[in-house]
Amino acid sequence: MSDLILNRLKNEPTPLIDQDSVTFVWRGRSAPKLVGDFTGWEDGNPIKLERQGKGLWTFQLNFPADAYIEYGFRKGEESLEDPLNPRQTPTGVGGYNNYFGMPEYKPTDLTRNDRHIPHGTVRQFTLSTDYLVTGNQRTVHLYQPQVTQPLPLVVVWDGLEYFKRGRLNYIVDNLIAEDRIRPIALAFVHNGGQVSRTFEYACNEATLAFLMSQVIPLANRELHLLDIQSQPGEFGVIGSSMGGLMALHTGARLPQVFGKVISQSGAFSMGGLDTVVYDLLERGELRPLKIWMDVGRYDLPGLLETNQRMRKKMIERGYLLAYHEYNAGHNYPAWRDDIWRGLEALYGVNK
Repeated sequence: MSDLILNRLKNEPTPLIDQDSVTFVWRGRSAPKLVGDFTGWEDGNPIKLERQGKGLWTFQLNFPADAYIEYGFRKGEESLEDPLNPRQTPTGVGGYNNYFGMPEYKPTDLTRNDRHIPHGTVRQFTLSTDYLVTGNQRTVHLYQPQVTQPLPLVVVWDGLEYFKRGRLNYIVDNLIAEDRIRPIALAFVHNGGQVSRTFEYACNEATLAFLMSQVIPLANRELHLLDIQSQPGEFGVIGSSMGGLMALHTGARLPQVFGKVISQSGAFSMGGLDTVVYDLLERGELRPLKIWMDVGRYDLPGLLETNQRMRKKMIERGYLLAYHEYNAGHNYPAWRDDIWRGLEALYGVNK
């Protein structure tokens, strides 16, 4: 087996893929532990590789045919990349993960910058935080498609990441050009950085105050938006992870404005405690919301179960909800590849 693996390594990057079987490989005197979407990373159960010969270590797993997987190695407290796999993607917190796709995995082609279709304009603005969120200023990117009719606004939490890594403006360009969604405007609201992001997105009322007092007036001045007073609930909101929690909280608190919610891998519970969004949705009057939720089957520990439980509770309560699970983990490539489904569900033509 070791000779076969060494021969394949001359022409193939790791991991070695044979139908649904994946072989991870490490070369060296000793082997670090394998971590990834499939282990819960280092917070789950890192895998000890098996010795196949002198300086050769492997471990074999099976994955669905369309899975997208990110992984790496850990040696003590040190994170290591796979030197035999040139495919890398940013973690979003300063490092890189290796990744691979199974034979039937196809990343969305909606992120392409197609020169043959109209593209919206994106402009950057700096707003005073008015002491409602961290720092004195906060950056917002506004996207306006090339249309003349009044538009619904969709607010995007973690806006910089969805703009740069998610390429959401290109996805919207292509969906509009293909007549798959009605034209929408976007407000990409940057977060306050990793240190403050958790506090700002943990169902924070001050964050909503910043949104309503600063971001929405800016969008109304600079974009051609529909009148939310005469068409209540037509604005939308998007977020992932803690941003997914904040997206659902935004809709629950302000349904007369943000009646359409896309929550990706929403972190609805933290530290073993359910957030207040459960109480908002389970009690009182039924809010006029349309909700899209998606989550990875290889998501962070507990998130798949948390999203399944939230889905069950909202359906029992009577909310209009669409839900999707995909074979990937907790990362922007996964959210990027799936978000078109949410946009079509909530802003599809004739919906």
